[in-house]
Amino acid sequence: MKKLLFTALFATSLLSAQAQHFHNLVKDIPSSFRGLETYKENVVWVSGSKGTVGKSTDAGKTWSWVSPKGYENMDFRDIEVFSAKEAIIVSAGSPAVVLRTTDGGKTWKEVYRDDRAEIFLDGIDFNGKTGFIYGDPIDGSFQLLKSTNKGKTWKDVSNHIFLLAEEGEAGFAASGSGIQVFPNLVYLASGGRYSSFYKRNEKENSLDVVDVPIWSGDATTGVFSLDFWDQNTGVLVGGNYSMDKDNRNNILLTTNAGRSWTKPSSPVAGYRSSVKYINKNVLVATGTSGTDLSTDGGQSWRNISEASFNVVAKSKSGKHIYLAGSNGNIEQLRID
Repeated sequence: MKKLLFTALFATSLLSAQAQHFHNLVKDIPSSFRGLETYKENVVWVSGSKGTVGKSTDAGKTWSWVSPKGYENMDFRDIEVFSAKEAIIVSAGSPAVVLRTTDGGKTWKEVYRDDRAEIFLDGIDFNGKTGFIYGDPIDGSFQLLKSTNKGKTWKDVSNHIFLLAEEGEAGFAASGSGIQVFPNLVYLASGGRYSSFYKRNEKENSLDVVDVPIWSGDATTGVFSLDFWDQNTGVLVGGNYSMDKDNRNNILLTTNAGRSWTKPSSPVAGYRSSVKYINKNVLVATGTSGTDLSTDGGQSWRNISEASFNVVAKSKSGKHIYLAGSNGNIEQLRID
């Protein structure tokens, strides 16, 4: 008992020793931001509703708005960045479009389009030149697109991989972070009536599906975001976005590539739509009811803000941490 008490007190003291500072970078842009991604140390891109896309090349000090013309009614829920000039944006809803720029957003090219009424794309991720986009189930199967040339062209592989969904199961596009791609591996998670973790091995042509013991059962519940430090060590966050201050069961950890999941010793403070490893020990989770910090690999969490955000991203080294939200706001988080 004494050992357990000491461990808990030590973890608490580590969290308390960290000083956090939020610095506003952008505010009152007429868009709800959900796509946020960085390149190396100083490049950061953001995307959102009303066709809005912005970028900074100086770690968020100044911004240029490079929204694609003719797509003002689109909601670009996710973005993938290859450099200060090269990026891909993905829209949610129908029609679904994927746009690509190679000149820093001066011009955009439509590289994929799906006009089906039921199409809804949730997120995108790349590892090198290979990337995947996943979407809500159609006819009982999650939609999956694949590119092997940095998003220049896309192939619908939904009828090849068959990510079968239970009735009422779906993905979430709250932050575009429900998918992560490693070499030969694709991880993604779902929610709704059922919550699942999918592990697709491209090399072995195999698929593992694990029931995730997170808050689920309704359309507003489930896993909203995942992040893995390596192929084995990862975290899932979510909950119920209609009860965003309720934290009864909305974060889980794994150390065996998602075969099993456990709760942390102390949870985040509410529903969370995005989570990110800053380094192996430091993690940040955010959502509409606030932001939480862990300094012990996700085992214990402390609420550091009640401000509303949708998504968190970091620079390559973790020196720069960004958060963006539904009020057209972007902030930088510093952890000293």
